[in-house]
Amino acid sequence: MSPVTEKGGIIIITVNGNKIDWHEGMTVTDLFGIMGYDFSLIVTSVNGEIINEDNYDTCVIPDGADVKAIHIHHGG
Repeated sequence: MSPVTEKGGIIIITVNGNKIDWHEGMTVTDLFGIMGYDFSLIVTSVNGEIINEDNYDTCVIPDGADVKAIHIHHGG
């Protein structure tokens, strides 16, 4: 996949429809830190592939990726 860029040549990814600056080696864990996500139950996909929570630290997000992060919550 070729890099997706905005003005100024910044490489971006899309997270839940929002454009986010991307950097080489960015992992799912890195992304959660940038986004301020600290949910205990979250389902994440990168380019349509579900990422197992055990792999958040090692799953590198490619440039131009489409990431979905869905917070699962319960209550009553």
